[in-house]
Amino acid sequence: MWGKASGEKHIVCGAENLFRMKIYRVQKETIVAVCDSDLVGNIFESGDFRIEVKEDFYGKEEYGSDEVKRALQIATIANITGEKAVRLAIEIGIIDRNNVLKIGRCWHAQMVTI
Repeated sequence: MWGKASGEKHIVCGAENLFRMKIYRVQKETIVAVCDSDLVGNIFESGDFRIEVKEDFYGKEEYGSDEVKRALQIATIANITGEKAVRLAIEIGIIDRNNVLKIGRCWHAQMVTI
């Protein structure tokens, strides 16, 4: 897992925003799935759009914003869910604020490098 030595337990301290994150490596791609921790287990719908924020996709471990920023900066594909996570991606310049979907109260964006 990201930022963790083998056998070491991952602990995030402090009152910062917490995110769930999972990194997938498929062939030459680094896929980062990240969401606001408090959204896991929820389903959001708006018109034809529906998003289910599942723990098996976004992961069980919580990460701070610095770890998420580092992972997103090396991602070739990113799936970003939740207002805090999307704002973080906008802040580091990988998402344009005009390309953010709002599905109910849930913000969502995706990024692919070409």
